[in-house]
Amino acid sequence: MEATYKGYIRAIHGHIIEAFFPENIPPIRSILFHKNEKTEHLFEVETHLDHQRVLALSLGHTEGLKRGLPLYTYNNPLLFPVGESLLGRVLNFKGDPLDGKAPLKEVSYISIYKPQQDYFESIAIKGIMEIGIKIIDLLSPFPQGGKVGLFGGAGVGKTVLLMEFIYKIARYYQGVSVFCGVGERMREGHELIVEMDNLGVLDKSVIILGQMQEAPGIRFRTPLSAITVAEYFRDSGRDVLFIVDNIYRFVQAGCEVSMLLGRFPSRVGYQPTLALEMAEIQDRLISTEKGNITSVQAIYVPADDITDPGCASVFPYLDTVVMLSRSMASQGLYPAVDPLGSSSKLLNPEIIGERHYQIALEVREHFARYRELKDIIALMGIEELSHQDRLIVKRARRLERFLTQPFFTMEEFTGRSGVHVPLEETLKGCEIILSGKMDKFPEEAFYMRGGIEEIL
Repeated sequence: MEATYKGYIRAIHGHIIEAFFPENIPPIRSILFHKNEKTEHLFEVETHLDHQRVLALSLGHTEGLKRGLPLYTYNNPLLFPVGESLLGRVLNFKGDPLDGKAPLKEVSYISIYKPQQDYFESIAIKGIMEIGIKIIDLLSPFPQGGKVGLFGGAGVGKTVLLMEFIYKIARYYQGVSVFCGVGERMREGHELIVEMDNLGVLDKSVIILGQMQEAPGIRFRTPLSAITVAEYFRDSGRDVLFIVDNIYRFVQAGCEVSMLLGRFPSRVGYQPTLALEMAEIQDRLISTEKGNITSVQAIYVPADDITDPGCASVFPYLDTVVMLSRSMASQGLYPAVDPLGSSSKLLNPEIIGERHYQIALEVREHFARYRELKDIIALMGIEELSHQDRLIVKRARRLERFLTQPFFTMEEFTGRSGVHVPLEETLKGCEIILSGKMDKFPEEAFYMRGGIEEIL
């Protein structure tokens, strides 16, 4: 295809360039490029200033650019390669390999943008996806073909949980994993690749990274590239696990782009287009008759404030919310899932069954009452509580420890073998603890175990 629409760079404002086209102006979202012997610079048209001038976002760093350099376009948006040969590969936002292996073969290129989905294309959640992690299966069941949000501040275990999900899906479900790293540190990206290779799940996965040191335009478009791959495998009849780590970095990149384009900020300094940009991502992560996309999205919580607009904008799209707790992490209760802050639309007796629902309700009641009594215990001691409250505290503390478990992905660090606990064993264990049959066992016996039989 011959490049058309020749223009030139008129001004450079950080990661935004002003380009001049004397004849035909390129459409919004089309890609401009400038090539020299060493590098290729890409830009995406964002705004038309008049009949000849555009503002374009640099999809990369702008070192070496200057006024007057020629620009070309093929009059199309950013294209991303799709095909079976992507499995086992690590790519950047435009599909170039980052793993040092040979270039991709037998791929076709499609636009990272897609027309709005037909309402009747999407299908309802098919049921529960059993993950084998006790506290999640019990209190925040995963929807098969739905969306899960993993909220937590820095250092509470979001990435570790995501790694465990990838391992479980690859081992217990015949599916494909698409991992989208937005704003990943280089160390985290390297550890992820090595860990997935060691666990033997890399050949069923595609990793697409837009790292923290990259330009905001790259971090802003990386999720769309990853979603394009997920949609390809879904439409090929596969079940896809789509993982984003983390969606807040996408929001931050959008905020940077918005400021560069000179838009007035909205609430708490975020971009005025935040809701639209989030919808553009979330509304493509749907399941159809051809296949499922189950998405798990890590969301960084700035200053542990869950009401921050960057976090709150994700909530309306989620079926399950898994909230990670810093206080539980500080006690060594891993996974550090907050049993009262986490929730799921599937926690309904019509979906999960009456028995599961009642056990989950009773477990939550014990945790809620225990949290109320903590201040009294700290001030006056547990002896001042009534007999009934003492029993609730005793059982809540055993449940807290029973719902911890060692992960497969952490075996080399903890020295404990990972366990997969079926939902039935989790329900049985919680039933026995709630009944009081385990009151005679010390609390330590419940910590980092599998099913209840292991304790008995």
